[in-house]
Amino acid sequence: MSTLEKATSRLREMETRCQDADDGIRPLDARVGVIVSVLYLVMMLSVGVGRLSVLLWFALYPIVACGWLGISFGKVLRDSLVVLPLVICIGIFNPYFDRQVAMTIGGVAVSEGWISFISIVLRGLLAMQCVLILISTGGFVGLCRGLRRLGVPRFLTDQLLFVYRYLNVLLQEALTMRRARESRGFGKKRFPLKLWGVMIGQLLLRTLGRSERISQAMLARGFDGTLPDLHAGRSRLNRADIVFLIVWCVALPLLRFLPLSALFGAR
Repeated sequence: MSTLEKATSRLREMETRCQDADDGIRPLDARVGVIVSVLYLVMMLSVGVGRLSVLLWFALYPIVACGWLGISFGKVLRDSLVVLPLVICIGIFNPYFDRQVAMTIGGVAVSEGWISFISIVLRGLLAMQCVLILISTGGFVGLCRGLRRLGVPRFLTDQLLFVYRYLNVLLQEALTMRRARESRGFGKKRFPLKLWGVMIGQLLLRTLGRSERISQAMLARGFDGTLPDLHAGRSRLNRADIVFLIVWCVALPLLRFLPLSALFGAR
C-alpha cells in the first residue's frame, strides 16, 4: 500500500473506528474530551523547560487515559512519533549553546541544554498523544461537534470541517494522478524534477475544479452557508463522562502544582 493510500485509509479510519462498537473503544463525550485535553495541554506546557522531573509526571495521562477508554497506547505512541523530527529540529542546538552543568549522573555531567532538549522532545510527544486520544474517541467530526456545543462560533467549526473534507478530496486526486503516472511510466520508479512541478500544478487545478463542482452540488441541495448537524447524538453527559472529567480536572492541577518529585529527591 502506497503512502497516499495509507493516508486515505487513515482519514476513513478516524471516523469509522469511533463508531464501531466492536473495536473496544469506550465512547467519550466530545465536550469532555476537549475540556480535559485543553486543561492537560495548559498544565503540561506551563511547566518550566528545565523542570524535567515535573514534566515526566504528565506521561501518566496518555497511559491511564488509553487504558480507561480502551485505546491501544502502543498505537498512540507509534503515531505520535511522527512529530519527532520536528521537535528534534527545534531543540537540537540547545546542548551546544547551553553547556552549564545541571546535574551529575554516575559521574557524567548533564548540561542544562540536554535537559531542555529532552524537555522539548517530551512535550511534543505528549501533546501529540493527547490530540490522538481526543481524535480516537470521537473522530474529527465529533471533535468539531463538541467545539460547537462548547460555544465555539459555528463558522469556525464549519471551516475546520471543510478543511478536513477537502483534504480527502486532495488525497483522492493525488492518488488518481499517481496511478495514471504509474500506468504510463512503463515501470519507471523515478521521474525528473520538471515532471513533478507539472504534476503539482495539475493537482492544484484538479482539486480546484473538483471543489467548484462540489460547491455547485451543495448549493443545488440548499446549502445556506452552515453545515447541518444530522447526527447530534446525545446532549447529556453520562456517569462515565462526568467521572472522567472530575478525575482529570483534579489530577492534572495536582500533577502541575503538587511537588510530587520532591518525594523522590528529584529536581
